[in-house]
Amino acid sequence: MRIKKFLLFLFLALAVVPCHADSLFFEDEPIQDGLNVFDMSATFADIYEKLDGVKWGGKNINVAIESLENLNSNAHIAATDDRVVLVWGDSIIANYPRPKPGDWNGFGEITTALVLKLRENDPMLHNASTSETYQLVVDSLMRGIDENGRYIYSRKAEITEDGRILTSVGMEGARDERGNWRVTGIFKDSPADTAGIREGDLIISVNGQDVADLSDADMAAVMSGFNSGTSKIKVLSPSGEKDVVLRRATIILADSDIVHRSDVDDGGILEIIVHKVSDNTASIVNEALAKYPDVSGIILDLRAATGDDERAAAKLAGLFIGQQPVMRIVETAKDEVEVLPGGDAVTDAPVVVLMSDMTRGTAEALVAAFYENERGVLVGTPTAGSARIATRINLENGGALELLNKVIKTGSGRDIDGRGIFPIVCLSNIRSVSQQNAFFLNVINNDFNSRDFNSEDDVDADAVRRGCPVITSGTDEDAAAAAVSAKILTDKKLYNKLIAE
Repeated sequence: MRIKKFLLFLFLALAVVPCHADSLFFEDEPIQDGLNVFDMSATFADIYEKLDGVKWGGKNINVAIESLENLNSNAHIAATDDRVVLVWGDSIIANYPRPKPGDWNGFGEITTALVLKLRENDPMLHNASTSETYQLVVDSLMRGIDENGRYIYSRKAEITEDGRILTSVGMEGARDERGNWRVTGIFKDSPADTAGIREGDLIISVNGQDVADLSDADMAAVMSGFNSGTSKIKVLSPSGEKDVVLRRATIILADSDIVHRSDVDDGGILEIIVHKVSDNTASIVNEALAKYPDVSGIILDLRAATGDDERAAAKLAGLFIGQQPVMRIVETAKDEVEVLPGGDAVTDAPVVVLMSDMTRGTAEALVAAFYENERGVLVGTPTAGSARIATRINLENGGALELLNKVIKTGSGRDIDGRGIFPIVCLSNIRSVSQQNAFFLNVINNDFNSRDFNSEDDVDADAVRRGCPVITSGTDEDAAAAAVSAKILTDKKLYNKLIAE
């Protein structure tokens, strides 16, 4: 009998031992509070190990772990040489021995254990799904290392987890003063676009219910949601009523758009609107330049452009400037790396580069490249001065980390980050027709007393921004940009004088 009791005790003892000697978790409890603690610990271990290979700017793993306290203002985490302690309010709710340096599995388990304790005390974190928990937790870790860093959860894992993916009918709208739901925008090639719905149409009913009886939340659920969904909609358009069946689908947006203004003399003007500086954009632009080789001018609209791929930026810039330095990349504790295009320019047409405070990342380097190579007239307002690009670290769970640890300089080595690039023609100061006419006349008569702030290393960037402020109305900015760009590109004397500035 004693032997049986001893064997039973031994069995129970072995049943609750951790998965390895120093583990905080037990093999028979893989799921705790809805989370797989072993998968989560492995992910955190992978993150710490990968980050160890990246320069942390003098920071160490303590900074990352302690930054978990950003998840809730009641939490405070202290990571010493010996312990990792979590205090909630005035009470210690977790106290773990600190793993040895390089014990990434140990650090991964401690992070998971801290997350579980935080979920016990934070209802919002407790109710978060696995993907949402990863996003919240790793974003907090990343903020300790790089305030601009981010975690990209595996889309494959997210779909496997809950089977959901956000979709849309490709239509936006809002209630008018009478309570009608009026269409304010349509995504190109979306289900709504294919069905013939147009901006200004009224939605009368949805699935047999009058719009007046539906809340704004109900309408939002029709427009977009998780997974595909079918809605039967009655639409009132200028041509009358019609019934439309819309099924939500994923919407793919292009990285750039091309508009050929053929109504302008000498081959027209090619307008290139860049949303993201990417390989796809470089291919689209290259194809457009080949299709319209005889245009009299090009508007390169970078007002809302961003990008973090320096090679793609070099490809795009090379189409206009050839094999000239586009930018320099400075990574923590490393030398500057010069980025040059690999081929010759494919066009010599005059260029106007549109810019604004939303021009960011490698797009700012593009603006600077046109300026430094006297290849285009800069028109608009100062760029963001947010010229950093990411190092992407792929993780074993299919996700990735992005650290904005690379700073972009211009091709000649001038700073962009925290400063920006400044226009030669400040659009916010010549918004009316009379202001534009006076400006153009001053340029032609050599009375354009401009000051090139880009060439001054010690310029007060904030003062420049005050003198050339952001245009608050997008409609005003579009109208002024179109008029000023067309005038500059169709008046060769005007263009040459501005380039010379």
